[in-house]
Amino acid sequence: MISKRIIPCLDVRDGRVVKGVNFQGLNDVASPVDLAEFYTKAGADELVFYDITASSDGRKIFTDILRETASKVFIPLTVGGGIGSVEDFDRVLKCGADKVSVNSGAIKNPGIIKEAAKLYGDQCIVLSVDIKRVDGKFTVFARGGRDNTGIEAVSWIKRCVADGAGEVVVNSIDTDGVKNGFDLEMLDAVCNAVNVPVIASGGAGCAKDFVELFNKVPTVSAGLAASIFHFGELSISDLKKVMKENGIPVRI
Repeated sequence: MISKRIIPCLDVRDGRVVKGVNFQGLNDVASPVDLAEFYTKAGADELVFYDITASSDGRKIFTDILRETASKVFIPLTVGGGIGSVEDFDRVLKCGADKVSVNSGAIKNPGIIKEAAKLYGDQCIVLSVDIKRVDGKFTVFARGGRDNTGIEAVSWIKRCVADGAGEVVVNSIDTDGVKNGFDLEMLDAVCNAVNVPVIASGGAGCAKDFVELFNKVPTVSAGLAASIFHFGELSISDLKKVMKENGIPVRI
């Protein structure tokens, strides 16, 4: 059975890792370089680096801090933020990323996924989707959760996977930073719609939340979290022990 992955997320603004609640009220945490090195040694399976204001600021990702962070990482590294062209994919990969995450850029230019997948392969393309319930419908938001696109999320994800996205990160704005558990209903809907790895993001507050995630939505491939790891509320090694004790396949 394939091991479930545990992925810390570095939300980077102005060269520093930050974290908020429901995509709001961002607080400074630490240097992404230091955290990347720490998580690599702490047993993380992968690492995600998001330049969270690149799209909203209309700029490219900061490559200097990315290069320095990538030099400390010896596990798969996914990088996103301000990815709007195939040239952006190329630039980020050359900085040390293993996979490139596209979100708002795909909404502006849906053809970017197909074009990038042809050049770099599906395994390199990660679709990140910020989703919030609007009138009971799973709705895609852009620019770091600022703009309601009106796009229905599951159909959007299916389209992007058909175009070549090899992995999907489902970011629940409703549960982000709240620490009351993952959005299982949303994740189940996405997992039933596509046959590529799905990563759950938003809502982890304790080890039990990960156990519930993998038991109730067994087709989810990974759990992504920030706050509980950044602030020392839960170590990756302790989380993996609990998962193993509950019969969840995990790399110790």
